[in-house]
Amino acid sequence: MEITFLYFEGCPSHAAALARLRQVMAEEGVQAEIEIVKVETDEQAQGRRFVGSPTILINGQDIDPLPAGIQVALTCRAYRLEDGRISPLPSAAMIRRALRSAAGAANATNDQ
Repeated sequence: MEITFLYFEGCPSHAAALARLRQVMAEEGVQAEIEIVKVETDEQAQGRRFVGSPTILINGQDIDPLPAGIQVALTCRAYRLEDGRISPLPSAAMIRRALRSAAGAANATNDQ
């Protein structure tokens, strides 16, 4: 499993988001390296299709898929939680679903 954590230093929530990601990975028994990428320039943001900090990609897929046409920029990101509230952090449940989905896809591929 490939896990990429992208962040912009100007957003204060990235440390808590990384801690949450690590916690959920431990709870789920996921032993994978996390590629931590500090996005510092507009060029890097464009190249990485960075839509805000923090962003978590699992096997190249955003844990919270975004609508087409969203702006790529050095900015803070907001997540809509299960109860409808907006948060600067993805929920543990959101991370867990994405990890389980990626693990299930990998198992299905291995079974073929």
